[in-house]
Amino acid sequence: MARVVVDVMLKPEILDPQGQAIARKLPQMGFDGVVGVRQGKRFELELDGPADEAALEQANKIAETLLANPVIESYEVRVL
Repeated sequence: MARVVVDVMLKPEILDPQGQAIARKLPQMGFDGVVGVRQGKRFELELDGPADEAALEQANKIAETLLANPVIESYEVRVL
């Protein structure tokens, strides 16, 4: 069985209000030195068969069509 991770993040040019809210709150909670936060999503896919090129291609298609909005988000697929 293949375990594949898909990390989805907003593209750098897209405003991230959740990340900004977290970054503003951190100093109030005693966490200094953090200059920026970007919030994203992580998906773990369990696929039948080995973690080969076909599995990665399938995971890429899933990410592109369902897990990420390619207009505003980028994604990375990797074997876990």
